[in-house]
Amino acid sequence: MHGLGNDFVVIDAINQHIDLNTEQIRYIADRHFGVGCDQLLLVERSTREGIDFRYRIFNSDGNEVEQCGNGVRCFARFVRDKGLTNNREIAVETSSGVVYPLIEENGLVTVNMGVPDFTPEALPLKAESHQQRYVLEIGEHELTIGAVSMGNPHAVYRVEHIDGGCVEQFGPAISSHVRFPQGVNAGFMQIVDRGKINLRVHERGAGETLACGTGACAAVAVGHLWNELDDTVEVALPGGKLLIRWQGDGEPVWMTGPASHVFEGEIKL
Repeated sequence: MHGLGNDFVVIDAINQHIDLNTEQIRYIADRHFGVGCDQLLLVERSTREGIDFRYRIFNSDGNEVEQCGNGVRCFARFVRDKGLTNNREIAVETSSGVVYPLIEENGLVTVNMGVPDFTPEALPLKAESHQQRYVLEIGEHELTIGAVSMGNPHAVYRVEHIDGGCVEQFGPAISSHVRFPQGVNAGFMQIVDRGKINLRVHERGAGETLACGTGACAAVAVGHLWNELDDTVEVALPGGKLLIRWQGDGEPVWMTGPASHVFEGEIKL
């Protein structure tokens, strides 16, 4: 499946026993020797009352991560299309909390992505206190960023032009910066106007992807915090567009976008 080109191998771990190790996940994710994907998603039953499913996400390097916005849209379409639920609104448990994707009548999926957390502890980020902007030293450069957790950590850097080479130059360095002990997803945001941005994201453990749902939410949250974006923002990513809505402090971020099925099959491990 894919959400705007951010692609996934989705596995039903409800009707079969699945216990994948890191080597097997890397093999499946390999675009030359396996199936190929940015992330692998496991669909499991939740053990919590009132929660429909548990959702686990593994990057292509085999490491498990907390959240994936494009992935949760695909997850919702998967469980609905496979007849695992008849609900249009689904309660899904992740390692960073519960999300509630809603499958719209037009097939798009809207997700309550939760309340952004700007505290350094949430990412985590090595900083003495919460600030709207932080300065990262990368070689001879000093980059001013915003930082927020959307269930997973994001650093957002504003650029004048999205294709100016900053992603290739600074993406890996930001993602592995010493001030982010667990790594961070690096977003590069070009503000077109108060209701539209262009965005590219270098994801930790996966590299640059065609789209990043939590990255889009993080960029809008940071831009809104800086008073440079409105409550509703169209986010143009290399793979397509997402609509992000956030009304500010204490409110959840809402994301609307597509989820597409590509093919299904079997693989022997």
